[in-house]
Amino acid sequence: MKKGVEFAFHLKNLRKENKLTQKEIAMELMISPQAVSRWEHGQGRPDLEMLPKLAAILKIDVNTLLGYHSEMSRVTQYEDIYKQEEYYWGYEIQEIAREVLRLMPPIRPIRILEIGCGEGQAAVFFARNGYIVSAFDIAEAGIAKGKNLAESVGVEGNFFRADLLKYHIEQEYDVIYASNILQYIPPAKRSYIMSEIKEHTAINGLNVCNTFVKKNFIDTAPDWENSEYYWDTAELFVQYDENWKFELMKEECIDGNSAGIAHKHCVDVMIARKIATP
Repeated sequence: MKKGVEFAFHLKNLRKENKLTQKEIAMELMISPQAVSRWEHGQGRPDLEMLPKLAAILKIDVNTLLGYHSEMSRVTQYEDIYKQEEYYWGYEIQEIAREVLRLMPPIRPIRILEIGCGEGQAAVFFARNGYIVSAFDIAEAGIAKGKNLAESVGVEGNFFRADLLKYHIEQEYDVIYASNILQYIPPAKRSYIMSEIKEHTAINGLNVCNTFVKKNFIDTAPDWENSEYYWDTAELFVQYDENWKFELMKEECIDGNSAGIAHKHCVDVMIARKIATP
């Protein structure tokens, strides 16, 4: 995506995330609403002296507004874990991934984006079944293992490193798959990131997601990171409106054994089909 277009898209989504209109931003900056509209359509950018005030209105810093993200990423324990030879998450494929084959079989070219692909097990599963797969994760070691796994079974996939909190989806996908990753989105950023996921889903496409839900009767998992945040019950579901049809929507308790310690999770699971454009 060209820088001008990326800035325009980023500005529009930040404005919506802050529930501001173009007119409200224009009043704060003492300019016309038409100027803000032109920025959001890639027809120019703010003057340099205006950037600090615009960033303050949007509650971010200037570098983030301009899309200049530091190479220093959020620290994750999985960067070291994935460097081990064995596959930390094993090779078992979640049932929610198998549902994609039933709901959208690859009888035509189907583009899938996996967000937070870990070591690549699900991405390679999709590629082996004939889907066109792109997948990213913040852990470089995980991306390397995904590429190795794909090569070992003779399939191709576009594996790349990116941070969920900073990455901008650049094209439409038929399926956007996000399993065991949405808990890394802080509550304040959920509306914005989920809006971007929905916006870049093709008509008749699927969002396939699950997320961990806090329950007082279930202890926090032993490998829970400081950068993870529980969702409320049904919080994932209410991100979707009448423009979407739920193919699957449930809450379940599951067993876990990560970190070598048996534990339980409560998970909200959802597959939603985009039936109209808002």
